[in-house]
Amino acid sequence: MDSITANKSIIHFNNTCYTSLNQHIEDNNFSNIFILVDENTHLHCLPKLLEKLETDKTIEIIEIESGEINKTIETCVGVWNALSELDADRKSLMINIGGGVITDLGGFVACTFKRGIAYINIPTTLLSMVDASVGGKTGVDLGHLKNQIGVISNPDLVLIDTPYLDTLPQDQMRSGLAEMLKHGLITGEGYWNKFQDLSKLSLDNLDELIYESVIIKRDVVTEDPFEDGLRKTLNFGHTLGHAIESYYLSNPNKTTLLHGEAIIIGMILACYMSTELVGFPKETTDSIKKLFLSYYDKVTIEKNDYPAIIELLKYDKKNNHGNINFVLLESIGTCKIDCLVDNKLIIEAFEFYTS
Repeated sequence: MDSITANKSIIHFNNTCYTSLNQHIEDNNFSNIFILVDENTHLHCLPKLLEKLETDKTIEIIEIESGEINKTIETCVGVWNALSELDADRKSLMINIGGGVITDLGGFVACTFKRGIAYINIPTTLLSMVDASVGGKTGVDLGHLKNQIGVISNPDLVLIDTPYLDTLPQDQMRSGLAEMLKHGLITGEGYWNKFQDLSKLSLDNLDELIYESVIIKRDVVTEDPFEDGLRKTLNFGHTLGHAIESYYLSNPNKTTLLHGEAIIIGMILACYMSTELVGFPKETTDSIKKLFLSYYDKVTIEKNDYPAIIELLKYDKKNNHGNINFVLLESIGTCKIDCLVDNKLIIEAFEFYTS
């Protein structure tokens, strides 16, 4: 697969990853190298990376705890302190190897330490390969509120080595698949139709789908790097999806949802609202719900959960002037951004999901 240029980043795939990484290190004469991992990627992914690295630079490993609950400014402080204690300077390189928490947080740490050091993302989950590592969004959560603190800053390289997916449990694979399904809905029938029967999916097919998803996201963020217009379409299903994810993360009586599990619910809700507000075909909404629930277990959402989830919508990053802005679908591949939706319709959408 050919490498892809996305703004100031170059995205390499599989066999070209480590040749490109070693050449980049040699060309830039970094002073030292820091590798950010969690306990899972330390065990399952770091050995392969160290085996492939060809450098005499000092390499230091910094480990954080895995999980969205640790995607916080407090974790950043720990990493910043580690970098300082290990003599990182402006010519240091940071390599983030892991899922979306690692690439989001690691990118934010790198681009704020000493006002910015170079960094490279090596996504090891399907979600981070097709979404989190591409586009330059970095940052952390504020309490249980998703991605409230951060900057847009592109890594030097993104290395997508799909054999890392062999280390993932199936629920993590399904979480990443949710973003690919979203890419299909916002892009058009050609890509969307490839997901209608996943029983026929092979590893070769998956590589091709990942590559196509990366191109879809690359094209969007290249045209609109700072989310002024087109890039908002990537948030389809995320306004309510993030609120649901935050609610289940913060509520001790709920089982925490993976990002993709929450986004699947958000997309079903958004399809229903699209039908009611902008003419998205009802039969398509029904078929999307049926398809999604054949891949994902239905989550129990009680009526008394609705107000708390709706209250969390006010923290969505797309909001402006006090308005909560949704991305809706007029048809598969045609989005309408900055749509206002009243609470009554949101509750109806929840009832459609739970019915």
